[in-house]
Amino acid sequence: MGNELAKQENKELIEIKEMVDKNVTDFVLEKVQSFQQCGQIFFPNNYSPENALKSAWLVLQETVDKDKQPVLKTCSKPSIANCLLNMVIQGLNPAKHQCYFIAYGKQLTLMRSYFGSMAVAKQFGEIKDITGEVIYEGDKVETEIKHGKTIIKSHIRSFENIDKTKINGAYATIIYLDNSEE
Repeated sequence: MGNELAKQENKELIEIKEMVDKNVTDFVLEKVQSFQQCGQIFFPNNYSPENALKSAWLVLQETVDKDKQPVLKTCSKPSIANCLLNMVIQGLNPAKHQCYFIAYGKQLTLMRSYFGSMAVAKQFGEIKDITGEVIYEGDKVETEIKHGKTIIKSHIRSFENIDKTKINGAYATIIYLDNSEE
């Protein structure tokens, strides 16, 4: 009987903890909606803060700190709320692997991924695409320096050069809406 009572109390404590934690995402969503109504924050047409926060909630339930403890238990509620708000302000979604949650002590932080950086850059509306290329040993790359920037004039690769153990470098190209490149 005592064991059953302890199990029931533990189950109720877990449910209360989950309810409190869910309120963090609800709190952030209310703040975001308030900012939107006041015209203090704007989002791209294809971004849903609600969906991003729901996705973040699911990811946070699985995220652990360096000691393998759930971040929802070890990190401060204000740091979790700030992290979620930061995610929404940048227009990022963890379901698209655009950001990651990392605990530093009792503070949760948001780290933007490569995909997140591309998404943020594209939000300005002038960028059509961003492509990345690897330079392998044996590739022929011709560069030019213009206004202090290295420009890739040509990159010729033989299929035989592709070898993950022989990477010499990498670069990215930004393609703008007018098809100019940088």
